[in-house]
Amino acid sequence: MMARVMAVGVFDLLHAGHLHYLEQAKELGEHLIVVVAHDETVRRRKHEPVTGHDLRRRMVEGLKPVDEAVIGNHPDVSIFEILPLVKPDIIALGYDQDHAEASIKAALRERGFTEIEVTRVEGLYDDLDGTRKIISRIIELSNGDSPNEE
Repeated sequence: MMARVMAVGVFDLLHAGHLHYLEQAKELGEHLIVVVAHDETVRRRKHEPVTGHDLRRRMVEGLKPVDEAVIGNHPDVSIFEILPLVKPDIIALGYDQDHAEASIKAALRERGFTEIEVTRVEGLYDDLDGTRKIISRIIELSNGDSPNEE
C-alpha cells in the first residue's frame, strides 16, 4: 500500500526551511500532499499573508518533493474536515509548528481517524530558515544594517 503523507503550513515566502520540511515529510511515504493555509486562517492566526493562497499553493506544488497541494479550509470550518479529501496515512508536522502531537492524536481518535499517524520532522537550523527571519533580514539590509557594508 502506498503511504500518503500530509504536510501543512502557510508557505508565505518559500525558503530552505520549507523545502527541508517537505523533503523530510516525503521520506515518510510515497505520496506527499501539502495543505496550504487559507488566507483567512493566516490572517487570524499569524499575520497578513504576503502572497495569496492560490499562488502559495502553486509554488508549493512546484517543489520536487510535493506530489499535490491543496488550499486548506476556511478557519470557520474544522481543520479535520479536509482529512476525507486528503486521506493521509501520516501527518507530518514541522519542527516549529505550534501543534501538540498528543492533542492532535487525541482529536483524530475522537473523530474516528484511528489509523492516521502523527509525527514531527526535524528542523533545518540555518540563519534564514523562517519567513520572519527572512523579513527581518530584508528590513535590516534596506536600513543599511548590513555587517558587510563599509
